[in-house]
Amino acid sequence: MKFEHFALNVPNAQEMSIWYEAHLGLKVVKKMTDSPFMTFLADDSGTIMLEIYSNPKGETLDFNNFHPLAVHLAFVSEDPAKDKARLISAGASEMSDDILPDGSHLVMLRYPWGICIQFCKRSIPMLKDY
Repeated sequence: MKFEHFALNVPNAQEMSIWYEAHLGLKVVKKMTDSPFMTFLADDSGTIMLEIYSNPKGETLDFNNFHPLAVHLAFVSEDPAKDKARLISAGASEMSDDILPDGSHLVMLRYPWGICIQFCKRSIPMLKDY
């Protein structure tokens, strides 16, 4: 089995989509302009998608009250410090910035809608290139 997408029901899918596109480089695969504003966003590999939507039929979570280790989205980063500075200037706030014993660099940020994002520069990459 291979992941196709991970979905989040959020209160502001349209604004979040624009932010993801502008600041994380995600590309729109499909976007609804009417409720529930379902949007599929792909990473630059084109092999995995994040779906966000605002569907009143489902529960939305208060991500601002979640610890970053409860829920976060992680991205490969060649330069976590540079990405951290760039995202902080776009409205994110720093949660942690750690160098692990193996030399991996992990930065955790909370972006304006509460969900945490992590930038990972692993000393030994965990994903193979496709």
